[in-house]
Amino acid sequence: MTTVDESAGAHAAADTRAADAAAAEAAANAANPALVGVPTFVIGSVALGLYLIGFTGSSANAAIGMVPILIMCNGIGQIIACIWAIRLGAGPVAAIFGIFAGFWLSFSTLVLGLGHNWFGDASGDAAVAAQETFLLTWLIGVVVLTLASLRLPSVFTLLFVLVDIALLLVLLGTAGGSTGLLFGGGIAVFAFSLVGVYLFFDAMSVANGGSSLPMGKPIIGG
Repeated sequence: MTTVDESAGAHAAADTRAADAAAAEAAANAANPALVGVPTFVIGSVALGLYLIGFTGSSANAAIGMVPILIMCNGIGQIIACIWAIRLGAGPVAAIFGIFAGFWLSFSTLVLGLGHNWFGDASGDAAVAAQETFLLTWLIGVVVLTLASLRLPSVFTLLFVLVDIALLLVLLGTAGGSTGLLFGGGIAVFAFSLVGVYLFFDAMSVANGGSSLPMGKPIIGG
């Protein structure tokens, strides 16, 4: 083989490897757990926000429209996204979706348990104490997640901080019996839902061959 032939063969092999790498990258971008995890997160968050601002009413049955969404959409959607991320070897993504799967499913269980006395008499102060325990525990958990994720692009930090604010406002509103604070918590829920919409648009854009939306520099290492 001549030097020219060898050079042409090398270039052809390099082009093939580049094409294969581009195809693999495109497939990886299309196989993004956020395509399931983020929209299901947003849909249930909107339902929760409507509940907190009083859109569903103030009766004991106000959560009827919310709970099925939280279980069948949020809970299952986050689990699917978590398993998907695990199969891709994306540990941090799996951790985030797994944590929020735990939140939505445990919240649904709390609402159903209080409404049907699954865990004993849940009237009066006992119900308030149960909700306070739940909210405080998850507030601590999501604050830890927020701090642990400071190396992620700042849009994720914004999302988690808004979740922290929502949990804090709902905790204070529950403890003090303040509908104003609960309403504020609902507004915070809508705020982090909008961030989720932004993240979903980014995931859809990249999966369809478009460019990524600006995600912001990480607070640590940015």
